[in-house]
Amino acid sequence: MNFSNIISIAMVAYVALAHAQITSTVAVAPTAVKKDKQLHFYNWVEYIAPNTLKDFEKKTGIKTSYDVYDSNEVLQGKLLSGKSGFDLVSPSHDFYKAQIRAGAFCKLDKSQLPNWKNLDPVIMKKISSYIDEDNQYGIPYLWGTTGIGYNKEAVEKILGKNAPVDSWALVFEPENMKKLQECGVAFIDAPTEVLPSVIAYLGRPGDSIDIKDYQAAVEKISKVRNYVSYFHSSKNITDLANGDICVAIGWSGDMLMAKERAKDANNGIDIHYSIPKEGAPMWFDMLAIPADASNKNAAHAMLNHLMDPKVIANITNHISYANPTPASKPFINPEIVNNPGIYPGNHVMENLFIYRELPARDKKNRHDLRRYITQQWRKITMGSFDTK
Repeated sequence: MNFSNIISIAMVAYVALAHAQITSTVAVAPTAVKKDKQLHFYNWVEYIAPNTLKDFEKKTGIKTSYDVYDSNEVLQGKLLSGKSGFDLVSPSHDFYKAQIRAGAFCKLDKSQLPNWKNLDPVIMKKISSYIDEDNQYGIPYLWGTTGIGYNKEAVEKILGKNAPVDSWALVFEPENMKKLQECGVAFIDAPTEVLPSVIAYLGRPGDSIDIKDYQAAVEKISKVRNYVSYFHSSKNITDLANGDICVAIGWSGDMLMAKERAKDANNGIDIHYSIPKEGAPMWFDMLAIPADASNKNAAHAMLNHLMDPKVIANITNHISYANPTPASKPFINPEIVNNPGIYPGNHVMENLFIYRELPARDKKNRHDLRRYITQQWRKITMGSFDTK
């Protein structure tokens, strides 16, 4: 999953998980089968299981054309043009709320979604409270966290057995980064992930909308900037797996993908993923039907398909991201469902923070916070700083 470094889109709240026993309904609404025989699905790159679409077509008779994108800006451009050409899309949470306000999506017909009951009620309540009131426009697809992926042997060789791999200190303290630059450290190119993480490390709420907190974060990151190998949101997967870098700030699924690639290559590199104890960002990708969709019933049928516990479990097994369907857990590989980096325990969940929507202007300090973050991040990635 790739998030953008553009901050002008609304940020939204996140959720905590609860475990619930929820039953599965496999049936697809008959209106979807009768009316629509095709579906145009637009999703993130490498974000579905190989057999998901084939099984859907076999079950419903609906043929699916499947296209992919690699940034929220690409999807947003199509949605806001009013001529997307797609029936189902997967916007990231920090774009989704603003897109709802812009009229980009149609309301769901929940009578066509019998598997709705499989969704975690705590997740749905939080999404209703912070993103999509009454869950009118979409469902959560997959979720994850932002944390630290690291080469255990390489990091311990440089920092010792007591390396602070469970803390943001590993990447935000100069004394650590100065040493780790020897084996390479990469940051994701995502200010909405990195700067709030710095704020949390500094002991402030990670979902802060106070410009003073962001100024402090920029000042802190300026102290380690020269030790960062690069800022990129996907290159870190291959580089971590190959040993070209030893530490990366990245998304949970990407870091675990790096672990699997190293394992498949049998290169002796042991990748671990840590959710820092100071708190870390949590994110969602949603599923929604564009307002201009031509095959809305087919889109509802696919939504219902993706809420089936076995179907969504297969996707989780393939790409190592958590899903919002508790009843899927018995069908998820033990190494995934029991991995605290994918499904964190309750204590860690309490420290995961959610974004509040950024105001266009901080009335108290008369600053345009969105513009400030965008400008400062550009300077950070370029290596020049101005915290004011």
